[in-house]
Amino acid sequence: MSRNLVLAASLLFMTVFFVQISVGQVGEIARRLGLGAGLSDSKINAGLKQALQIGAENSVKLVGRPNGYFGNAAIKILMPSNLRPLEKGLRLVGYGPKVDDFVLSMNRAAEAAAPAARKIFVEAITSMSFDDARRILSGGDTAATDYFKRKTTSQLTAAFRPVVDKTMAKNAVTRQYNALVEQYTAIPFAKNQDLDISSYVVTKALGGLFYELGEEERKIRKDPAAQTTSLLREVFGR
Repeated sequence: MSRNLVLAASLLFMTVFFVQISVGQVGEIARRLGLGAGLSDSKINAGLKQALQIGAENSVKLVGRPNGYFGNAAIKILMPSNLRPLEKGLRLVGYGPKVDDFVLSMNRAAEAAAPAARKIFVEAITSMSFDDARRILSGGDTAATDYFKRKTTSQLTAAFRPVVDKTMAKNAVTRQYNALVEQYTAIPFAKNQDLDISSYVVTKALGGLFYELGEEERKIRKDPAAQTTSLLREVFGR
């Protein structure tokens, strides 16, 4: 199939999983795009849903595991930009290992919070309208991801915050942060720094999650190799 057809088909199977349209509608739309020739509506529908389940799960699994954030340079949570002078100063006076422990703990908190996204994404998926689907279908490479940002950010923030707070308390992140600030402000001419460290971690955790969701969306849109099961190959490999 042509590159344009692959792009259209890939976005279709991302969208249809999220939109609860009838099996017959799914089959008709799929056939218009040249998908699943000779297959039943129910098989086409199953293939579309399976494809989206795999793509959606992958983004959460990638970040919601040990080193999901810390081991991924694209989304690793670093010291806040306004605290980089603090980090530099602390490293210069021998507190580098403590800074490293603090950074690791922030990432561990984000990794612990990420699985909470599953339920919220499902709720957003079931509430998606056919008009939403059409806009996503005609949108850019991350149109579906952008939809989820609009629909779920506030809920995800509320769900992530208690998990981040609990994990950070367990790993003494806030205490580490306060100790680092105290040590830094004891240095002559150092400026006082203040930051809601939990809010910072939540914001960066969501940014990393949506980044990976966008990468999964691009892959599903553009890469036929993402058809990783026999059903997907049967439906989309024609």
